[in-house]
Amino acid sequence: MDVAEGAAGPGAKPVRTVALFATCANDVMFPDTPKAVVSILERLGCHVEFPAAQTCCGQIFTNTGYFDEALPLVRNFVETFEKYDAIVAPSGSCVGSVRDQHPMLAEYAGDSLLGRRVAAIVAKTYDLSELLVDVLGVVDVGAYFPHKVTYHPTCHSLRVAKVGDRPMQLLQAVKGITIAELPDAERCCGFGGTFSLKNPDISVAMAADKARHVADTGAEYLVTGDNLCLLNISGVLERQHAGIKPIHLAQILAQTEPVHTAAEAAVAVEVTR
Repeated sequence: MDVAEGAAGPGAKPVRTVALFATCANDVMFPDTPKAVVSILERLGCHVEFPAAQTCCGQIFTNTGYFDEALPLVRNFVETFEKYDAIVAPSGSCVGSVRDQHPMLAEYAGDSLLGRRVAAIVAKTYDLSELLVDVLGVVDVGAYFPHKVTYHPTCHSLRVAKVGDRPMQLLQAVKGITIAELPDAERCCGFGGTFSLKNPDISVAMAADKARHVADTGAEYLVTGDNLCLLNISGVLERQHAGIKPIHLAQILAQTEPVHTAAEAAVAVEVTR
């Protein structure tokens, strides 16, 4: 087992190698998020690999009804990831797609072998919060973030991936953090993938409501586990000059308390006298 001895909590499952499913949106627009995932997992003693053959999970095709176009992406996902002990993604939305849509697409194709391979993949594909809390048995990952934040639980993470309160458990264990409760937290931000393109007026109104609730918390940072929802809300906040910064959960968990040298510590003591 490559998980460092003592890193995993009681009841944790042995994990030798974790495959990082970065997701296409993170790969293209938010590369710091998958990098943060690697930092967290390596700090906990995991061996992390990034399979270069990975592509989109096919969610956008499936949501729009292009099942035939989505199937090659499902097959590629299986071929790319099935050899690993665990697959982790910093996106409840994409994890939800693997769990909910990939089995449906295999059934649509009438491919029983693909269905069995998909089922095996589904059983070991996790949102980051699930991998940390349920598989590694860790809530306190050694993070330090001395700021006031509010957390938006994205729709797919709650209703499809069903991550529950795991992200909040992880945030509450972060040293130095202050968490402000978000009003109407479980209400959709209006993104919904292609929903925001097909219904822009409704989407903008929903995002404005969510941004207002975020601003009412007085938080410095808005945290989510899905960067596209974060992008949607933060776009409104930025246009309103709200001064609230967007950040992915993984990027908070990756931050640690600065280590000062003895000389720096001595200077700090003198300054505070």
